[in-house]
Amino acid sequence: MSKILLIGASGTIGQAVLANLGARHDVITVGRSSGMHHADFSQPGSVAQLFEAVGKVDAIVSTAGNLHFGPLAEMTAEQFNIGLQDKLLGQVQLALVGQKYLNDGGSITLTAGILSIEPIRNGASATAVNAAIEGFVAAAAIELPRGLRINAISPTVLTESMGSYGPFFPGFEPVPAARVALAYQRSVEGAQTGRVYRVNA
Repeated sequence: MSKILLIGASGTIGQAVLANLGARHDVITVGRSSGMHHADFSQPGSVAQLFEAVGKVDAIVSTAGNLHFGPLAEMTAEQFNIGLQDKLLGQVQLALVGQKYLNDGGSITLTAGILSIEPIRNGASATAVNAAIEGFVAAAAIELPRGLRINAISPTVLTESMGSYGPFFPGFEPVPAARVALAYQRSVEGAQTGRVYRVNA
């Protein structure tokens, strides 16, 4: 049984990942305001404090990260920066700090999204952030020591989220969160690194 740190455990994907991995592993749940521990990507030092509290783990899984959706013509640098600071830098920090707390052969799994390769209206920030996460994973994989692995999961829109996000994704076929969770299982329990697991319809 591995010790897994799951950030974003209360979200739709996070709950599905918890249900999957929790059946076989010791999962430590983390959220902004819920879970066994709290962490907020937007707060400096939050990630470092999290690992100081948790200690050594076998895997780090992130399903967290905020993004700004809105028309490009009206978007401000501050709005664009939300995704850069939260979903991108927050997850990068997890990897940079977390590598020191991973046991040999451990893994890091970050979350990107389909918009990295399938842009939509109002999604310029999301596309840039998701593509950057994929780039970081590809580069980090060739440098991680001690047999450590890193992958990204890139899901399409979720069936459970169509009520909120459906209008942003016209013509996209959604997938259930439980199916997306299988990709996280593959990343954590598998052997590959530097991969982007795309979960599309």
